[in-house]
Amino acid sequence: MRKHWILICFANFFIASLMGLLLRWMYVSPIEGVNFQFLMHGHSHVAMLGWVYMMLYCLIFYSFIPEKAQEKPIYNKLFWVTEIAVIGMMIDFPAQGYAFVSILFSTLHIFCSYYFCHLIWKDTKSISFPEKKMLRTALFFMLLSTVGVWCLGPAVGLAGKASAIYQIAIQFFLHFQFNGWFLFAVLALFFKQAKLTFDEKKFKLIYNLFVCSTLLTLALPVSWYLSNPIFHWINAIGVVLQLVSAVRFIQIAKPQLREFFSNLSPLIKTVYRFALFSLALKIIIQLVVLIPELAQVSHEIRNFVIGYIHLTMLGIITGFLFGFAFQNNFLNPKNGIQKWGMILFLVGFVATEILLFLQGIWLFLDKGSLPDYYLNLFLSSIFLPVGLLMLTVGIFKLKPKII
Repeated sequence: MRKHWILICFANFFIASLMGLLLRWMYVSPIEGVNFQFLMHGHSHVAMLGWVYMMLYCLIFYSFIPEKAQEKPIYNKLFWVTEIAVIGMMIDFPAQGYAFVSILFSTLHIFCSYYFCHLIWKDTKSISFPEKKMLRTALFFMLLSTVGVWCLGPAVGLAGKASAIYQIAIQFFLHFQFNGWFLFAVLALFFKQAKLTFDEKKFKLIYNLFVCSTLLTLALPVSWYLSNPIFHWINAIGVVLQLVSAVRFIQIAKPQLREFFSNLSPLIKTVYRFALFSLALKIIIQLVVLIPELAQVSHEIRNFVIGYIHLTMLGIITGFLFGFAFQNNFLNPKNGIQKWGMILFLVGFVATEILLFLQGIWLFLDKGSLPDYYLNLFLSSIFLPVGLLMLTVGIFKLKPKII
């Protein structure tokens, strides 16, 4: 892996953040000629597939592929073909939305991900049991999530975009991307970084509960479009299993985690704790949403939806990715520009999350809009691309080859 791989990932993230900033400005002052919906599609695709997917590509390659296999040119070729797909989506989604060209590039990205799964499955043979189990499960969920994408075409043809089946297909993809592929992948990498070891029997219990909860909690987004009490109870079981799995994991891994954190620099320690705190907050929110009235409100009030997505995407997934990048010297915690870039990013994230959830609570209580809400949200969001730009600029100071 060379420096330009990491640089490309951060450049993608920076562009996605600029798109997000523009989306928030359009609430303050609409821009003539810019389609909000198209830009939102571009923002979400570049953030998910250009930042998280590409960064996981780099980190999985670096952490789990043996040095001899890393020399295969196919990994570099596949990286660039995948990036071409990202650039295509980056340009065409804001211009046309879901059209022939953007769908073509999205399809190319999916086929690249299939081949990536094949390569990783074949080349990762000597890693420890828990890491291997988590990584392969992450790859399985990535493949499973694309079933939702392949169902979109038939759903439109049979029932239209406003149909429940079309919306459920989208939620299927998003659920198994965020809660399956992304989350299991960063946990596999975290196990590797922290050198966590488990009794096989105890780990299997934690793992089985976590996998079951991931499958069962799909029932919540399904319940938004199919009204049946059974979905509430299926989701409730999934959330409880997730909580039991998390508590059991903390009980077993606590001594090892304490030792792991004791050897980290203050900045890396902060970033990892931030990611773990976001993960704990996500679990708490899922427990709160077990109240039926709040389950429906969580979907109807857009501020809650965006806040929750960003909590998962920026707080948990990106938090872990930043931690891995700093710990493996892809980012330098001693570099002043990158250190302040990280701080600004975290400040921007916390400020925007507070505003999103506070406004959601205000709407829930029928108190209307917070004073200058959209302007304050835009101003708080400026910290995110500024922080990312500082992190990206610092990468230029790295040696040409990271490994």
